[in-house]
Amino acid sequence: MLKAWLRIAFASGVATLGAAVASADVGWTLEVDRLVAPRLPNGEIRLLAAEEAVPAGEPTSGGASGSATNDETPAGKPPSEGSNGVKSALEREEEKIEEISRSADEYVADIEKRLKSLESDHSELRTAHNTLKDDFGYLVTSGHSKSTMQLFGRLHFDAWGFPGDSPGVNGFETGDPNVSPQDRLTIRRLRFGAEGDLPGNMLYRLDLELAGGNETEFRDVYLGWKELPVFQELLIGNQKRPYGLDHINSSRYNVFMERPSVIEAFNQDNRRLGIQSWGYTDDLGWNWRYGVFNQRIVQDEGGYVSDHWQPEVAGRLSNTLWWDEASDGRGYIHLAIAGSYANTDQNALTENFAGSGVSEARFRTRPEARTESRWYDTGVIPGADDYELLAFESVVNLGPWQLVGEQQTIWVDRIGAEPVRFHGAYAYLSYFLTGEHVPWDRETGQLDRAHPFENFFLVNTCNSGVASGMGAWQVAARWSYLDTADGDIQGGRGDAITAALNWYWTPYAKWQFNYIYGDITNNDLNAPLGAPNFGDYHILGTRFQVDF
Repeated sequence: MLKAWLRIAFASGVATLGAAVASADVGWTLEVDRLVAPRLPNGEIRLLAAEEAVPAGEPTSGGASGSATNDETPAGKPPSEGSNGVKSALEREEEKIEEISRSADEYVADIEKRLKSLESDHSELRTAHNTLKDDFGYLVTSGHSKSTMQLFGRLHFDAWGFPGDSPGVNGFETGDPNVSPQDRLTIRRLRFGAEGDLPGNMLYRLDLELAGGNETEFRDVYLGWKELPVFQELLIGNQKRPYGLDHINSSRYNVFMERPSVIEAFNQDNRRLGIQSWGYTDDLGWNWRYGVFNQRIVQDEGGYVSDHWQPEVAGRLSNTLWWDEASDGRGYIHLAIAGSYANTDQNALTENFAGSGVSEARFRTRPEARTESRWYDTGVIPGADDYELLAFESVVNLGPWQLVGEQQTIWVDRIGAEPVRFHGAYAYLSYFLTGEHVPWDRETGQLDRAHPFENFFLVNTCNSGVASGMGAWQVAARWSYLDTADGDIQGGRGDAITAALNWYWTPYAKWQFNYIYGDITNNDLNAPLGAPNFGDYHILGTRFQVDF
């Protein structure tokens, strides 16, 4: 189409100029001047003006003497020099138009080539679409045009070994003092989910855990609203309760393979059905979360069935006391306080039947490793009517150094028996050998994703050499303590030391190594009859993990 228009325009211009030159009228010069003069050099414009000033039939001046030449220009005939100038101008214009025409041909040819390529790509996409539809019968598409969806997942491969354990610990794990804990390979986490926005400033998140083999469970499953007045963000569904920094942190970012005993004992698996609000100040100095929850773990049951709701009210107030703007957050101090009040059903069954109205006044955990049994366990506390939790947390980060600590205490009120108190704490120090730091999220008050200065890679180069990157290396040491033995409830008392080495290949993949030494006493409830209620242990663990 472009070529056709250019050719029509060129033909029209040539016809107009030809008609002007062929005219015998005296005014031919003015017409040519109007059409051609704007494109002629200044010298030719002056020549045409001089020729127009000489009347037809008069001799032209040949020089300074004023003598006339013998040549006379017949009336109505254009001067030969002016005619040559016009022809030269026309030739130049014709050359320009031919050049434009050639460029247009090339441009049109390029467009035609691209169109053919797009048609070919479209044909391939349609073929692939039809193939997928024939093979699977469905395709992943947006439910409607105003919703968004982002897929995510994580994969954690673990290996655990138990090189040395005492008879008491053997009994906690296997029920037999003479049988030691077994080494194991396991898929610790295999999660896949989606999250996004919905119309009306709504949001959603669906997170499924597939690591249980045939027993699929859910983790975060909620919907909510954001940018609300007063509440800011409001979530309804299965979500994390607002206490225990190490539980609030994502397992993708934690420094150690498993959480401290106190954090898991007082907030087992963390997530509960409930309604929760999140918020933060404009300067990001303060953030908070609070809500109402049911105490039952329903991620493998799907719901809660009972005449007693066993509700819990919980909240957390967090402050970023110092944030180093100059280093973009390589230095910061965090402080927080959290608490909860939970009402339990003292008349509920003491057996752990799913959805049968079991009392949730029970606190138990593994020894900071993925053992088969929980070595600390109070059992369902008889007569428990309610309990209160108070928690403190702090973080100090100075470049590659980080110091973290938490302390938690639970008071259990009982009907017909003395109240009991359980408590615990932990602290750890970590250091990046390669100089990185652990980032901090000031909106939510939790650890963020560490980024190596250089990703790990090892590849052959084109000159038969090898190129490599070292990733990031981090070392850490943690001390933890848990006491679930008080009065007639002797669920165990112990502490543990964990040494860790983390190799970050990229921000999304790392290799972890843990060594744990610990001891447990006062564990009457978990020791087999006639076996010791105390013992010590050594545990080795490693993990390969990636998230996307």
